Amino acid sequence: MTISSVPISGKVQGVWFRESTRHQALQLAIDGSVRNLPDGTVEVIAYGSETTLQQLGRWLFQCPPLARVAHVLATS
Repeated sequence: MTISSVPISGKVQGVWFRESTRHQALQLAIDGSVRNLPDGTVEVIAYGSETTLQQLGRWLFQCPPLARVAHVLATS
């Protein structure tokens, strides 16, 4: 199992980004959390196989229509 901490910047607060990410993670059988940070970014902490975490990483750029992801920095 791999653990990733992913800060995400862009227009990601107030646009259903966290809930959509949570739903996608459940579909991929990934555990973890998603939270808004005071600086306007969203932090995703995810636990899963490397393959499913890569799938989630790709999905993050295809997020809800109202969101605009500018930057994703994944760390393990």
